[in-house]
Amino acid sequence: MITIDKENLIKKINNFKNIKALVIGDLAIDEMIYGDCERISREAPVLILQHSHTKVILGGASNAAHNLSKLNEGHVKVVGVCGDDYYSNILIETLNAAKINTSYLIKDKTRKTIVKTRISGSCSQSITQQIVRIDRQTNEYINSEIENLILNSLEKAISEVDVVILSDYHICTLTKKIIKESIKIAQKHNKIIVADAQKNLDNYIGVTSMTPNQPDTERFVGYFIKDDESLNKAGFELLNKTNAQYILITRAEDGMAIFDRNSNCTYQISAFNKTKVFDVTGAGDTVVATYSLGLSSGMTPYEAAFVANIAASIVIREFGCATTNIETICEKINNMKFNEIEK
Repeated sequence: MITIDKENLIKKINNFKNIKALVIGDLAIDEMIYGDCERISREAPVLILQHSHTKVILGGASNAAHNLSKLNEGHVKVVGVCGDDYYSNILIETLNAAKINTSYLIKDKTRKTIVKTRISGSCSQSITQQIVRIDRQTNEYINSEIENLILNSLEKAISEVDVVILSDYHICTLTKKIIKESIKIAQKHNKIIVADAQKNLDNYIGVTSMTPNQPDTERFVGYFIKDDESLNKAGFELLNKTNAQYILITRAEDGMAIFDRNSNCTYQISAFNKTKVFDVTGAGDTVVATYSLGLSSGMTPYEAAFVANIAASIVIREFGCATTNIETICEKINNMKFNEIEK
């Protein structure tokens, strides 16, 4: 069994504020439009909503950056692309309001700023419910000119930080060249680099770690994870194919599993708050942000995953992409009755 030193763990968490981070990936915003149901339209069988308010929050790779900023007091930069349109200014303003540095963000007139608009309605006898979602995005990879601009910025951007996150929502920002060069530069400068991707996991050869969920892992290895034996097989297969030092597989209600190349061990952590899940949207970004800062603060991979698990258990109690902070995580740890992680 692995014993957790609560006091030492909290000390490492408090060190998050001294760690500088960089997110490279698909920067996006979530536009939440709310209204009260007034009547059915005479023109068509559709609801007419009386607009009440609009809320803009950071989504995609921007949400990973937002989680980092809340945990490390704004020592975050982003590398990515947006359109040269109405929503690009909203994206930049929202990132800056979250204390995220946008000096490496590139505007591209040929692309749309990534926006996911959710329209929700309510009436006096019901809770607010989402009615429709509208996605704005360009489903083609960035052109060679923009790719070269990003490639040219990577050396300086990565050298300025302690940890790099490749946040791939597969909306065509992270080309193979950008992924490969990011990993190469991170290795050159001895920086921790963590990949958060849903597919094409073998594009990330050489990262320090990656954080796929179980379904994405199953698709990559080509078989279902149904017991500890198949879990271990999948985890070490992913380790070997990516040459990563650690693999963290998130498993929803089954918690997390960490595979460590150095010790050749597997560690499992049970999920918290199983009965109090309101919304898992963006929880993966919380995990990768907390886990990456944990690795950078000197935590072992299982300590980093444990703290990430706690952070995720906090944000899933809120609707939409949510964040947490050092104080909330430390308070939860202090109130927990634990002394070991299941090995």
